[in-house]
Amino acid sequence: ARIDWNISKNHKFTIRYNDVVGTSDQQTNANSGPPNNTRYSGRISKQSLAFSNAFYGFKNTVRSLTGELNSSFGSKISNKFLASYTFIQDTRTSNSDLFPFVDIYKDGDQYMSFGYELFSYNNDVQNKTLSITDNLTVNLNRHTLTAGASFDRLFFLNSYIREGTSYYRYASMDDFIGGLDPIGFGVTYGYNGEDAPGATGTFGFAAVYAQDEWQIIPRFKLTYGLRLEMPLYFDEMDDNPAISELTFLNGAKVDVSSWPKSQVVMSPRLGFNWDVKGDRSLQVRGGTGVFTGLLPFVWFTNQPTNSGLIQVPEIGWGPGNTNLSGLEFHPDYKEFIASRPDLFPQSPGNLPNNASLAHVSKDFKFPQIWRSNIGVDVELPWGMIFTGEAMFSKDINAVKQINLNLADPTGIMQGTDSRPYWTTSKVISSISNAMELTNTNKGYQYSFTAQLTKNFRNGLAGMFAYTYTMAKDITSNPGSAAYSAYSSNTSRGSLNNPELSYSGFATPHKLVGNVSYRIEYANHFATTFSMVYQGFQTGRLTYTYYNDVNGDGISSDIMYIPINRYELEFADYKGMTAVEQRDAFWNYVNNNDYLKSRMGKYAERFGDLEPWLHRFDAKILQDIYSNFGTSRKYTLQVSIDLLNAGNLINDKWGTYTLNPLANYDNVRPLRVATKGDGNSKPVYTLNASSLSEFESNTVLSKDLTTASTWGCLLGLRLIF
Repeated sequence: ARIDWNISKNHKFTIRYNDVVGTSDQQTNANSGPPNNTRYSGRISKQSLAFSNAFYGFKNTVRSLTGELNSSFGSKISNKFLASYTFIQDTRTSNSDLFPFVDIYKDGDQYMSFGYELFSYNNDVQNKTLSITDNLTVNLNRHTLTAGASFDRLFFLNSYIREGTSYYRYASMDDFIGGLDPIGFGVTYGYNGEDAPGATGTFGFAAVYAQDEWQIIPRFKLTYGLRLEMPLYFDEMDDNPAISELTFLNGAKVDVSSWPKSQVVMSPRLGFNWDVKGDRSLQVRGGTGVFTGLLPFVWFTNQPTNSGLIQVPEIGWGPGNTNLSGLEFHPDYKEFIASRPDLFPQSPGNLPNNASLAHVSKDFKFPQIWRSNIGVDVELPWGMIFTGEAMFSKDINAVKQINLNLADPTGIMQGTDSRPYWTTSKVISSISNAMELTNTNKGYQYSFTAQLTKNFRNGLAGMFAYTYTMAKDITSNPGSAAYSAYSSNTSRGSLNNPELSYSGFATPHKLVGNVSYRIEYANHFATTFSMVYQGFQTGRLTYTYYNDVNGDGISSDIMYIPINRYELEFADYKGMTAVEQRDAFWNYVNNNDYLKSRMGKYAERFGDLEPWLHRFDAKILQDIYSNFGTSRKYTLQVSIDLLNAGNLINDKWGTYTLNPLANYDNVRPLRVATKGDGNSKPVYTLNASSLSEFESNTVLSKDLTTASTWGCLLGLRLIF
């Protein structure tokens, strides 16, 4: 809904309201679980299945109210006032009864999963944002001055209860049916038998700024300005002495009682536009400046969520934990927790064994980059326009997670794979992890774009563009929970200090083109045909081991690629001899261009590229219009969209590929049979049950998802 009110010739007011509610169904989480429980192939794969009650859904609600007042005060002064309120809620749904989530394994890998999806119970995220902005503009002939202020008040509720109905992992179906001990357990719960209320946080972001657009000469305009920005923290936090008394690596502390200090951040910017010939046939433009932004505030609410004050920090017991001895399966998690106060604290103040902690560094700064760009627009013969653009960005304050409870490595592994290894991975053995949200300045991005546009006189128009992008960082922070974002990263050494490598969000080459043709006829009809083409590499891959090779307790280790077939040691496995596996792996390396280029080196995080995808989307618009003898034109528009139209012609076109050895973006051809240390090299096996299975898993196949199929949309629209 929208209302436009012309209050007077100098004052105009607009108010808009939007309300959108959507639902979607999702498969169960692929392979995540509690801390200290290793991730394996996946809950839905060629050897595993998940029952439908393990699936979940989303209900997404977005409501917004926006007001805008534009005012003029004479011919030289104007003002724009904007205010908006937005409510966003993302709630998870489930068709399951309240029941623990159960993973059953077979031959050391996932086999069957059922129960209430392990991250969906009482999962609810609410964002309430109030934004106010006021800009005053003064025109002083060759100078146009703008000064303004803005304020955002952001409220967040994050109810995220990992393994909220409890989680059990069993080594086999027989173990589950026979009531034997599980090999893994996890739970998060509220105190005193109540459901956890969720963590809340209220933050602010204030800014004042000034800018001058200076028309130095008619053909050259210089724009320069300065923003002063400051985050605000409105909540008073409580301390948990059970956490504050702990001391981690190098004397580090976890403080859940306060937020970072509010600090003013300066963001200067400079830009220009040069009409070289004065007729807009050749324009050069560019700029440089510092830009500050927000971040997913769920990384902030991890602090109260894991403070041990509103809910018990996530418990994760893995193989070897003595608490698993005699632990019986119980379908009612609340009854079970209440019956074992020796294992599960009933009130705030006591930490359970293997608790997960999180806080925000008191020196944390909001994300900030320095970005520069330069572009050119050139009119070419035959009515064509060439556009070229180059952009470079350097991280000033990027975001990363570190684990303060990770001990120093024991030493360096023997052999050419000289990565650090751990015999003891924790500083405090009773704490699973102690995560800190902090900053890094490592990371940069640059891109080049060339575009050619042509508009014909007869309704035909087209465009084609190529973009090259390079981006590097130390982490893509792949997770909302602190430990998940940390442990889902990959490294050849410590995840506290990952190497600078390729970003998972950018592939180097992208082609985009479109062509459209519109014809009008019979005074009341118009038909438009259009086609859009996209060609790009569909993603990046990292080569990692299937399980932990260096003893840090996380399966996140980037592979070392041997320089010859004899450099890695293999063990007999499932009827395959060590020599057969060694030869099969060496053939795999030699038939992979990326791995072959890295012989004698480590693979790189996101170093390999997935295959190209070429996609065509077609659209037909049919307009029927008339003014019916009035001054207003009425148009009935019928549309047909053919999505991924090439796939309609050939089912091999426009399809994504599936790598059977990949889990998410990690390709895992080898299992670790024996970890490496200072006296011995690691020993490996193939990540397969037979040589034929390994060979078939090295062949890419079509990814059977809706993204790899064609689709059709029909539309009807009345325009007046």
